[in-house]
Amino acid sequence: MEAITFPNGQITMAGSLYRPDGFDPDGTYPAVVVVHPGGGVKEQAAGLYAAKLAEQGFVALAFDASFQGDSGGEPRHLEDPYARVEDVRAAVDHLQTLGFVDPERIGALGICAGGGYAVNAAMTDHRIKALTTVSAVNIGTSFRRGWYGTDSDAAAVPTLTALAGQRTAESARGAEAAYLPYVPAEPDENTPRDLVEAGDYYLTPRAQHPNAGNRFLFTRSVSRIFTFDAFHMVEDLLVQPVLVVAGSEAGSLWMSTELHGRARSPKKLVLVEGGTHMDFYDVPEYVGRAIAEAAPFFAEHLAGASADRD
Repeated sequence: MEAITFPNGQITMAGSLYRPDGFDPDGTYPAVVVVHPGGGVKEQAAGLYAAKLAEQGFVALAFDASFQGDSGGEPRHLEDPYARVEDVRAAVDHLQTLGFVDPERIGALGICAGGGYAVNAAMTDHRIKALTTVSAVNIGTSFRRGWYGTDSDAAAVPTLTALAGQRTAESARGAEAAYLPYVPAEPDENTPRDLVEAGDYYLTPRAQHPNAGNRFLFTRSVSRIFTFDAFHMVEDLLVQPVLVVAGSEAGSLWMSTELHGRARSPKKLVLVEGGTHMDFYDVPEYVGRAIAEAAPFFAEHLAGASADRD
């Protein structure tokens, strides 16, 4: 693994570039951009998947989102879906500058909200030739309708009303910026199982990282998140083959099945019996199953006329 930086407009992005065993700098390899979950960093699930893909012969790039982790951008702790989609495009830009990456054989794999961001990027960036989502989350829809998707979009209105008051307090009255947690630090009996498990992942030595501070700006993030729909026009704009991997016990499963149901491109849904949302972040059995599906999927769909140059 090599720590790298690459440009994204005026922002300098920080990434981890993983190369296959026996890497030949004069060779040409297929590559995969790995997109981390909301609140994550490249040292967590995204880096794990990138390392596993490199073991399967791919160049893989995990990176920190702009405004987060080791990447640049102000204000810090901004979760901007539109910026995160642009981050994916910038990662593809960088891979295409590497002489050992075949520019016609680049895929994307996204985990949780990173899955939704990867889908949205692929719809408008056809340099991405194949797509895999793992425990996919459409962050805007999830924020509006709740983790289980049982609320209406209008359920977001009270939060937007509170947001308006907070923005006035910050901009006109000098109040301190307000933050929200990605996962609840003190779950209760009403907390979804997946989010309880997310706390065990992000907030304990299991995967805790100093760059993953479990907070995002309330006013500037939520106003962007609530209007975002990662799957908007997916029926018409997603033309690449897509592999959707999710656990049968994940509360987020409805977003994976929605994506699979709406996509018209070549598609495959893999439901892993007994798996929860968070199992696919670092539990060997479930990560192994996801990689066992993703590696041959990418090998098939990133093959092409230039593959004989490897």
